[in-house]
Amino acid sequence: MTKHLLATALVLAVSAGLAAAPGPPPSWVEAERDAASRLIGAALADHHAWDRLAELTDTFGNRLAGSQSLTDMLAWAAAQMKRDGLENVRADKVMVPHWVRGQESAEVMAPVRHPLVMLGLGNSVGTPPEGIQAEAIVVRSFDELEAARDKVRGRIVIYNVPFTGYGETVRYRSTGASRAAALGAVGMLVRSVGQPGLRTPHTGALNYDEKVPKIPAAAVALEDADRLQRIQDRGGTLVVRLTMGAKMLPDAESSNVIAEIVGREHPEEVVVIGGHSDSWDVGTGAMDDGGGIVAAWEAVRLMKALGLRPRRTVRVVLFVNEENGLRGGLAYRDQHQAELANHVLMLESDGGVFRPRGFGFTGSDGARAVIRDIASLLAGIDADRIGPGGGGADIGPAVEAGKIPSMSPDVDGTTYFIYHHTQADTVDKLDPMDMARCVAAMAVMTYVVADMPQRLPR
Repeated sequence: MTKHLLATALVLAVSAGLAAAPGPPPSWVEAERDAASRLIGAALADHHAWDRLAELTDTFGNRLAGSQSLTDMLAWAAAQMKRDGLENVRADKVMVPHWVRGQESAEVMAPVRHPLVMLGLGNSVGTPPEGIQAEAIVVRSFDELEAARDKVRGRIVIYNVPFTGYGETVRYRSTGASRAAALGAVGMLVRSVGQPGLRTPHTGALNYDEKVPKIPAAAVALEDADRLQRIQDRGGTLVVRLTMGAKMLPDAESSNVIAEIVGREHPEEVVVIGGHSDSWDVGTGAMDDGGGIVAAWEAVRLMKALGLRPRRTVRVVLFVNEENGLRGGLAYRDQHQAELANHVLMLESDGGVFRPRGFGFTGSDGARAVIRDIASLLAGIDADRIGPGGGGADIGPAVEAGKIPSMSPDVDGTTYFIYHHTQADTVDKLDPMDMARCVAAMAVMTYVVADMPQRLPR
């Protein structure tokens, strides 16, 4: 079957699903069914979103805060949004940290010399030009680190902690360097926080405790961490050499790029949809978070293309500097403080544009009931589940300050942490039709919340 016929068949199936949605929805939801069907049909009719993401990542590559590639991409996005006919396109100034990786390497010097596959952690300090060389100690947990505290001074600590989930395991990456430095360590390596990925290291940000010395820190591939563990367990003495040219430059000027469809009745009331424009300086940031910003942008573009102007304003925001500073989210909160009382909902996509199952939602019981009614319009693409815990790092500061209901797409992220923060985060890992379904779900949810007769309750 050709791609065109497949898309046509899927649209027909979706339309049938919409018509056959179980249960009597409220009359105002029924009134939105035609608009929802049009948005879904337009999203699934072609691969426009995936093609735009491919253009973005192929042209600009990775986009760490402060980099020229990010600056160029944001200018391109603003120009494209204007060509799409979106309104009030602007770039709100944000000063961002500017960390530079530099040349880096890690190598086992004893018992047998061999290279390690590594990536320096974001915001890490560098080593002296000649690097550091020291005996290493491998630990499986912070408890093991504490138990070995008398052996840590002057050594490189290696955390070999298997991935059990991002929220649980990421603390070794974010705080492990300072925990080790507090005991006198001179460097830190951490087993990559992610699923097995053919000896692919995962970078990410660390957070230094200002009360202890800053030591250089990097991630190593899972396979290398396990090898070092086995050498130690057999009684071998490990000596590691670490060289990192990392440094922090003065803050750089960047921006949150914003565009809107202005509401026809209540333009002062705003529904925000977005993701983050920056990525780590490896791969091309297709999943994290190029796909999220393009899906949000495409959802609003489709409203414009179909002539759908909701009662309230829909605002797409490409937040900057989520990865190593969160300056974009903080700046948005501060620059829009006076508007937050009129923010109806904030939705962030930052988990990959894989096949959607629905949304996570955080808000009152009354608002959740309304969101569930709206989600019934997505039954035809099997994206009508509403679970707990919707939100995101970028929208978090404004959501907390304004007590705003928040959402995030719930997608099948089975493979996400194979590629997360690695060289392998590239557009070819994403399925065009799954991305189109994400666009459809985000477009319908955003449009109907913005268009419903009564404002979403808090």
